[in-house]
Formats: sequence, structure tokens, C-alpha cells
Amino acid sequence: MMVEGTFIIQNKLGLHARAASQLAQLAMNFDAEIMLYQGDKSAQADSVLALLLLESGKGKEVRVHCEGPDADAALAAIGALIAEKFHEQE
Repeated sequence: MMVEGTFIIQNKLGLHARAASQLAQLAMNFDAEIMLYQGDKSAQADSVLALLLLESGKGKEVRVHCEGPDADAALAAIGALIAEKFHEQE
């Protein structure tokens, strides 16, 4: 199964170290290959360094591509994490 969604980074600091770490830890919970795309850059969701290299700031659009048995659940969870601004108090 393959699913894809587009999300807008909403937290003030964007996909910084703590947010990238949260996303990577979340991604590891699913039996799915998860990739994030922004412009011409891509990153595996379970790699904090790769996520940081996307340089996703507030207002940036990221495309999340999930493939595997847990694809739907992974996309929903990552979308929720982004929508919840990585649980940050702004």
C-alpha cells in the first residue's frame, strides 16, 4: 500500500533538531518506508540528519510518502504531529 499527503510546517522554528527527532522516532514505530519531500530535496523520515537537511521552515510545504503495511497509520500520525506543531508551546 502507498499513500501520500502534503502538509504545511506550522511551528515557529520549523523542522529543527527536536522536531526532527520527534518525527524520526515516530516514523520508526511503523512498518512502512516513509520519505519526506520539499522542493527538490528528500529525506528518509527515520533519519534526523536527513530531516534537518530539508531545512523546512515555518510555512514550508512538505510531501510525505508512505509505503508498506502501516502506510495509512504512518501518514495519519505524521500529519497529526505536524498539525500539532510538534507539541511546541509558541
